[in-house]
Amino acid sequence: MKTLKEILYKVSTEGVFGSTLVKISSLSFDSRNIKKNSLYVAKKGIHLDGHDFIKKSIEKGAAAIVCNKLPEEVIDGITYIIVNNTSKALGILASNFYDNPSEKLNLVGITGTNGKTSVAFFLHQLFSSHSLKCGLLSTIKIKYLDREFNNSSTTPDIITINNLLNDMVKEGVDFCFMEVSSHGIAQDRIYGLSFKAGVFTNLTHDHLDYHGNFKNYRDTKKQFFDNLSDSAFALTNIDDKNGSFMLQNTKAKKYTYATKFHADYMVKILECQFSGMLLKIQNHEVWSSLIGHFNSQNLLAVYAI
Repeated sequence: MKTLKEILYKVSTEGVFGSTLVKISSLSFDSRNIKKNSLYVAKKGIHLDGHDFIKKSIEKGAAAIVCNKLPEEVIDGITYIIVNNTSKALGILASNFYDNPSEKLNLVGITGTNGKTSVAFFLHQLFSSHSLKCGLLSTIKIKYLDREFNNSSTTPDIITINNLLNDMVKEGVDFCFMEVSSHGIAQDRIYGLSFKAGVFTNLTHDHLDYHGNFKNYRDTKKQFFDNLSDSAFALTNIDDKNGSFMLQNTKAKKYTYATKFHADYMVKILECQFSGMLLKIQNHEVWSSLIGHFNSQNLLAVYAI
């Protein structure tokens, strides 16, 4: 078990009430999962506010509470940590609790309306075929080495992600390819993760029921690239008019790919048949059993990585 002080490393706090030397056995933002010596993070969701479940969490054994403000009833022996944003704090807490696993492997995030599942699968398949130990966090499944699980959301919660990445690190996984959804970005489900690369596929007018309008949707995607470090690289599809926009404020090294415009990586379909297509990628001819312009873009992204 780690001490609360260790788990709070790099978390910006506005107040700490109680001891930070308490031992923490688990971390959760769901009061139903709280057990003895847990750290409960009162996270506000779409329908429920975790602050309403602080008392219940303490009754179930929580030793410490992370919240936006002190509850009306403060209980002796419980440590309260006040932060401005519990969602963002949760990302840092989860990374610290699991020893920052995203920094110990090569985490590649793929985002976009279409193509991110295909690109993630293709990358996992390609790298695995070269005897590299790989992980996959996708819409359809979570996979690493010989372990495979069904997935219920494009981007799992940040505690689950760090737990999975920690398991991968322990198993010697070198690369993990992860779908990054706009919902996951907006809800801080990737906050605190260290990505070695980010890939943008395209953007269409989907998910506007959640984001409200296309600008909000586009700007949410851009946040992913804005937060990449200068040691990472960003790869975007400039056939899509939003591809260059994604690169405007990133600190990462910038690379582009396209089928129609001049880019760092380019592809041309030489032949297209029912059985597949012949592609010219960077002056190399490649045959693929896949067909369609969209798959030529997906394969080019994989080649560029």
